[in-house]
Amino acid sequence: MITFFNDLHQAHAPEFEFFRGERVPCFETPARAEYVKTRLSARGHALRAPDTDSRAVLAKVHAPRYLAFLEQAWRDWTLLEAGNAQRQPFPSVWPVRSLRSDIEPVNFIARLGLYSMDNGSPLAAGTWAAAKAGADAAASAAALLAGGHGNERGAFCCSRPPGHHAGPDFMGGYCFLNNAAVAAQTLRDGGAARVAVLDVDYHHGNGTQSIFYGRADVLFVSLHGDPLTEYPFYLGHADETGAGEGAGFNLNLPLPAGCSTARWFEALEQACSRIAAYRSDALVLSLGLDTFAEDPISKFALQSSDFSRLGERLGALGLPTVFVLEGGYAAAALGTNAVNVIEGFEGV
Repeated sequence: MITFFNDLHQAHAPEFEFFRGERVPCFETPARAEYVKTRLSARGHALRAPDTDSRAVLAKVHAPRYLAFLEQAWRDWTLLEAGNAQRQPFPSVWPVRSLRSDIEPVNFIARLGLYSMDNGSPLAAGTWAAAKAGADAAASAAALLAGGHGNERGAFCCSRPPGHHAGPDFMGGYCFLNNAAVAAQTLRDGGAARVAVLDVDYHHGNGTQSIFYGRADVLFVSLHGDPLTEYPFYLGHADETGAGEGAGFNLNLPLPAGCSTARWFEALEQACSRIAAYRSDALVLSLGLDTFAEDPISKFALQSSDFSRLGERLGALGLPTVFVLEGGYAAAALGTNAVNVIEGFEGV
């Protein structure tokens, strides 16, 4: 499968994050994408640099002031005070409920809080460059399929940081720009009347849901850990089915932490049935691999062989499919698990 690999991903390399109140080394590291790249190359999958500028599409899925903030954030931070280039900024206040979010503060940390859903997305000097190149990779993969390139029915965006927690105007959960949304919008712009986005990450793709919640031209389906106990906690419930024109075009399938692989695949079957009924012209897969049994921050039980089965089921849908790498923090296993999905898909 043709893969668009973002070499600039390594520029996003924050030193630490806060996890359960403790300062710890980042789970989301450059090694994640490198393990996948190594396995892809070993298996003979073609790797390309992104060749599509995503800027116009980004403006359709993210708010202009958020994009402007994110692009300039590191510069603004380092200009504030000598020594900030060696410090990671974190938000410490958020405009919840009755507080106003329509006015952008001048204070940098207040602006960071305005555009953050949590303090789990540390910035680094190369964050914008890495995230933008990742969005370019997603747009490139989608443009390849939209253009009917050869006999390709799948393309892979192998990049980081991930994107599915990034909403119209906020970052969170290691995510800054929503690559799956970029891919879906690129497919729409390329002529697909209906696009389905399937999110199989352990954590609900709250950002993708928020971007498309009022739209009927993009169906969002997610199977994930129940937000009653699992991040992102405040979105991903089964009663969230869309609004306005998007009513009925959002399907959440929350599953209890620790659920069996058999139950997970039952939910996948529900998801695939809904996608087939939607009669979509193309599919975007938010490929989170943190459903793996050995993932350090997730609680599902899939084994490496189960990812082959996932790929086979997706291949049976018969849709042009863009695969977008999301989470997965058992880094050394990511390459095997990602390639198993791809090769299972191609083997159908």
